[in-house]
Amino acid sequence: MNLWIDNRSAMPIYDQVFSQIKNHIISGELSADEALPSIRSLARDLRISVVTTKRAYEELEKEGLIYTVPARGTFVAERSTSLLREENLRKIEEHMGEIARLGSLCGLGRDELLDMLRFELEEEP
Repeated sequence: MNLWIDNRSAMPIYDQVFSQIKNHIISGELSADEALPSIRSLARDLRISVVTTKRAYEELEKEGLIYTVPARGTFVAERSTSLLREENLRKIEEHMGEIARLGSLCGLGRDELLDMLRFELEEEP
């Protein structure tokens, strides 16, 4: 799992860690019951505060994405396929809304946007 911190970002560091781990889980890159680095280890690797890392893990736990077993570590929680699908559908809808807004700003019509989408889908491996 590769994580990185953008010090120029307006997003708080804990939120960057939270978002990146969440994306790794939702994408399936991290699977159920897979161990995550300890809070101290991750803080050391990212060169951030343990408090910051702890906050990111707490947020992930609140969302049900991870669980902690005392004296054993932190692990990826099992998520149902339908829950993962809903999360991804929500992301797609957000992106499509942004696409429609940008298309409108550029003067693109529905047919042009659909052509662009078809082209992208054809390019997928």
